[in-house]
Amino acid sequence: MNFKLYNLFMDISIVILNYKSKGDTLNCIKSIKEADWKTHPDPPFEKERGIKYEIIVVDNGSEDSIGQILAWQYPEIIFIQNDVNIGMGAGNNTGIRRASGDYVVTMNPDTIAFPDTFKKLYSYMQSNAKVGVVGPQQINPDQTIQESCYRWPGLMVPFYRRTFLGKLRFAQKYLHHYLMKDFDHLSEKKVDWLLGSFLFCRTEALQGVGLFDERYFMYFEDTDLCRRFWEKGWQVAYYPEAKIIHNHARQSAQDPWYKFFINQMARHHIISWLKYLNKWGLS
Repeated sequence: MNFKLYNLFMDISIVILNYKSKGDTLNCIKSIKEADWKTHPDPPFEKERGIKYEIIVVDNGSEDSIGQILAWQYPEIIFIQNDVNIGMGAGNNTGIRRASGDYVVTMNPDTIAFPDTFKKLYSYMQSNAKVGVVGPQQINPDQTIQESCYRWPGLMVPFYRRTFLGKLRFAQKYLHHYLMKDFDHLSEKKVDWLLGSFLFCRTEALQGVGLFDERYFMYFEDTDLCRRFWEKGWQVAYYPEAKIIHNHARQSAQDPWYKFFINQMARHHIISWLKYLNKWGLS
């Protein structure tokens, strides 16, 4: 897989996928624009320089005028309009194929970067050549730490997370292992996989492992991608020195358990899980 090199000197390409979330998207962009994009040199050998970045917004058929708003407020942003909702992985891939940076960030609209988020992740990747993708610490709006790194999922994970079964003691133990609740989430760690709401990827690695598998409409595309990084010899890292706010509400999981089979998000979750199992098994 090769990216078209629109700019040979771009450091970071940031892809935001919008689907009927223009308010969140605009807040996300604002946090990027207000970030500190200056590197800190190690004198006397290096000089401070600006990290060059681009923002690519892809809309998945929202019909919410996001393209017109961006053209007016941020004409420098690359905007790509999809006619329909083609899914999470495919939508992000549309933006990644237009990217030209040494690193590609996929960033959900409901995330907010801190001023030093990109600078810290860029420095970390520059110093860790074996890492193919890194994720920051993700924080809830109430400042609590969000679970954003995981072990490989076992057979019952989707059912325990979306039904009353997850409240049972044996299921809680099962989920605690999967969610890495034995890890304090305060130190750098190589992990199985990262939550796809914010992934800082090395372009060289992406060229080797491929983009998101578009067979997943939603869910497990991030698990699958991280699995392919490891398979190709690239490390997956959690780096809590860099932080973002992720205003994430698992609404489908909050519905009564008996709505499990009529909830659209739950159906997407199970369908993607079955595709994941078919591809990877339980290894």
